[in-house]
Amino acid sequence: MSGVRGVIVLAGALVTLGVGGALAAWRGSDRFDHWQHRKVFPTCQGCHAGAQDESKPIWPTAQDCSSCHDGTIEKRVEWSPPPGLVPSNLRLSHSVHAEKASQRLPADSVQCGSCHLEAGAPWMEVKRRVVGQCLDCHGIKTEHLAAADSACATCHVTLAEATGLSLEQVGRFPKPPSHRDSAFAGNHGDAAKPAAVDGKAAGVARSCATCHARQFCVTCHVNAPEVPAIQALALDERSLALKAELHAPASHKAPDFGLRHAREARSSSQSCATCHTQQSCLTCHVAQPSTPVAIHAGGPGRGRGATIVRRRPASHGDDFTDRHGAMASAAAKSCNTCHTRADCLDCHRPSAGSEPGYHPVGFLARHPASAFARETSCTECHNTGSFCADCHQQAGLTARGVLRPGFHDAKQGFFLGHGPAARQSLESCVTCHAERDCLTCHSALGGRRFDPHGPGFDADRLRRKNPQMCTACHGAAIPGL
Repeated sequence: MSGVRGVIVLAGALVTLGVGGALAAWRGSDRFDHWQHRKVFPTCQGCHAGAQDESKPIWPTAQDCSSCHDGTIEKRVEWSPPPGLVPSNLRLSHSVHAEKASQRLPADSVQCGSCHLEAGAPWMEVKRRVVGQCLDCHGIKTEHLAAADSACATCHVTLAEATGLSLEQVGRFPKPPSHRDSAFAGNHGDAAKPAAVDGKAAGVARSCATCHARQFCVTCHVNAPEVPAIQALALDERSLALKAELHAPASHKAPDFGLRHAREARSSSQSCATCHTQQSCLTCHVAQPSTPVAIHAGGPGRGRGATIVRRRPASHGDDFTDRHGAMASAAAKSCNTCHTRADCLDCHRPSAGSEPGYHPVGFLARHPASAFARETSCTECHNTGSFCADCHQQAGLTARGVLRPGFHDAKQGFFLGHGPAARQSLESCVTCHAERDCLTCHSALGGRRFDPHGPGFDADRLRRKNPQMCTACHGAAIPGL
């Protein structure tokens, strides 16, 4: 008699959930028609004796139905009672509930219809649940799913305790009105804290535990191990049937957030640690691995956190490649936030003279003039003391001794005029020469004692400006000091 299941759900389980959800009870095309049988059953206990006496079965037997449905009086029906109550998260025993209710209410007012009939409804026009009746009786003057946190435990056990609920049933829990508020994502942490008792609050709000378990919170919370309310929740994989999505706060959508987020992160690192792992920071801060020290690394027991996509800044327009040099020279630290030296060497690589790339074709043949004229700064990519010298030595373009023929042979008498060239581009000289090469001749202490200062040299001015330069030749005995 499958139609009787409507009564089963009604009187046997009162399939109603508290704040956070409602269990979809058995639904069948042949649902039992209570109204059609209103003249047959004067009381509910005729079929559901277990609702009043727990020693008796809650469901009628097949034989009970066949007393009428014998094929003669009424057509036969086939059914067998279910093995137990319909799973729910109700904290309910019909007999205990009736006993406690009768202690504070007139005995004749505590009837099945008190919970299963709308106020003023005729007999047997029953419903699986009349939540308003429950709320009124318990003095809860608000919408069911908007009831206060303390009211949930009156009727409901936690999700972890409702072991009979299936994953599908948990996934059908409806969303309370508070969860639809646009500010809920930012404020739900306060709602998860239980009411203080004697000035102290511990654990987690009952309204959260009714529908949620720790795995649900870990979906988003990177800082889950550090949040007492999350750790107070039991572990239950079924909580993942309720889907949660991590959305960026409104502040993160501001056009200038990328520029100012560092300052906010330093002033409120705990706020960032809620959604971000160290790995999310390192998506952009590749060159600064020590930057995200105040937040947690991803790992077991922590949420995956926000997924960061590295995007080209607005300042890096289509022509940025041609003009980035000046910006990089003026604010190298800004570049170092996202870029490593390897990024630069993709274009400014040490083999730029022999391969197409940063330098134009044929650049190797004219690079001395470009270096001497300082068209670009060679030292940004090249170590002149090794890279340039090695190449020149392999090509035989180096002097074979002090004041001997070699690299400068292309210009006869270069030695006699090398002073102006050195003053114009000393950087090109240090590609091959060290200070000791100059001191062979230009030393006030030894060698050939050629005056290294040149005409019009103002010793007092230079000494005042940078006396360390004087120590290269004079040591600690700087004249005039």
